[in-house]
Amino acid sequence: MSHYIELVKFDSPVNLKIFENENTLASFPHFHKEVEIIYVKKGCVNIAYQNEMMVLHESEMIIFPSGATHAFLSSPDSVRYVYQFDLAIFDEKLLGVSQLHLIQLFDHAQVDSKNWSDELVQIVSDLLDKLFQTTLVPTISVHYLQLGYLMQLMGIFLEQLPQEATEKKAGHHAELKYKEDLVLLNQIFSYIETHFQEDITLDAISALVGFSPYYFTRFFKKHIGQTFIQFLNDYRLEQARYILSQERLPMVAVAEKSGFSSVKTFHHVFKKSQGISPLQYQKHINDQ
Repeated sequence: MSHYIELVKFDSPVNLKIFENENTLASFPHFHKEVEIIYVKKGCVNIAYQNEMMVLHESEMIIFPSGATHAFLSSPDSVRYVYQFDLAIFDEKLLGVSQLHLIQLFDHAQVDSKNWSDELVQIVSDLLDKLFQTTLVPTISVHYLQLGYLMQLMGIFLEQLPQEATEKKAGHHAELKYKEDLVLLNQIFSYIETHFQEDITLDAISALVGFSPYYFTRFFKKHIGQTFIQFLNDYRLEQARYILSQERLPMVAVAEKSGFSSVKTFHHVFKKSQGISPLQYQKHINDQ
């Protein structure tokens, strides 16, 4: 299982990573500081984002804002291009647009290309195809081309990316700007990843990073936007949703594997979050 927080390693001095994610059938929930775009070239991909499941078909795209938690489950023959880039690429002093403005642009955007105009879909898909082509035959001009296409992409998004009609709750991780905070959070999430099936106390997780419970609570809420207990429950719910979509197990086993202390607690927390029972959720996923 990969770390819940992903520290992206760029393969370009432009702070850009592009790769073809072919025949990888699933990912566990994760997030990173970088903006990510998934562009489906073949097949379909089921996306878990903001407690919802959505399906992307061929030629469709989705944008994950900085710090947005997401996961996917794809069809066996799917092919998709993945683009990850740091908003620091776009120099504030040179371009006159603050990084905070760009963060907010994506935080409040209609991220699914189904909600975009036909013109925007065509322009963005053309630019993404050109970006991907730069990885196939590297030349002396490749980084100039990548930066140019990214600048065009951001310009188009600033002008045409539709925004949500109502303001969203602030993104949980939009303030993750410093690598030292990411390293601390990586320790926390790594611990959750390997111990979520156990009873994790606030004292134990605070001691892990050398904080008092009081300071840890403030640190976690500042960066994640919710309490540690709320986050832990959400993480366990993500595990449960993944298990329900992949395996046929008794609900007692699903509760145990996803870290809930009892099937009663699991059923209560799941229904409160999803509005339906775990069994109903599993049936809905299987019927799609």
